[in-house]
Amino acid sequence: LRSKVVKGRKIEGTELECFEGRPGQDLPPMDLDAVKHMLDEKWGSKANNSSEFNKSTTGNIRDVDVMSYAMYPQVYDEFMENVRIHGELSYLDTVTFLTGMSIGQELSVTLEKGKELIIKLISVGEPNADGIVNIQFEVNGQPRMTHIKDKSVLSEVKTRAKASKQILGSVGAPMPGVVLETKVNKGDIVKVGDPLVVLSAMKMETVVASPASGKVV
Repeated sequence: LRSKVVKGRKIEGTELECFEGRPGQDLPPMDLDAVKHMLDEKWGSKANNSSEFNKSTTGNIRDVDVMSYAMYPQVYDEFMENVRIHGELSYLDTVTFLTGMSIGQELSVTLEKGKELIIKLISVGEPNADGIVNIQFEVNGQPRMTHIKDKSVLSEVKTRAKASKQILGSVGAPMPGVVLETKVNKGDIVKVGDPLVVLSAMKMETVVASPASGKVV
């Protein structure tokens, strides 16, 4: 009955006509092996990330990662980028993840069988002029401190844009340093692996290569 009612009718606000049959049946087939290879290069064991990122996140791309990307590619990339920045958070319980810890609270985190951490929040400082907050806590009774950027605090400190995985050809420096030489100019055509700039850091020179073929902008 539905097919007969909507047959040939256009979707309001578009030039698309209502389809017949199973949703997605007219879409081209997806090469899942190619998708898995792409994800492995971008986020998995072949990615140019730190070894700690690979150990604590995927290591190897699973079938569930491929299916997640196939259905929600942007959401999956955003999730993996957050994991890359903040680390693996699945060890936390839902309440702690959503609301955080209170002063004096102890939290038991099981990383694997036989490996458990007891975390206690000691204090949360006030943000300084740069919006940085000092966090004091204990891990298995040992005092620790970390520094967190409070994004709700306006800061006059200027930060430079960083390379983004979402932009093909976005280039970042592998380490802080000084640019000694620029090998290309705006408008030049480069290939993967072509040298772009020469950096100097800790009395060592490093060549930053192009991650993709294209035009310098």
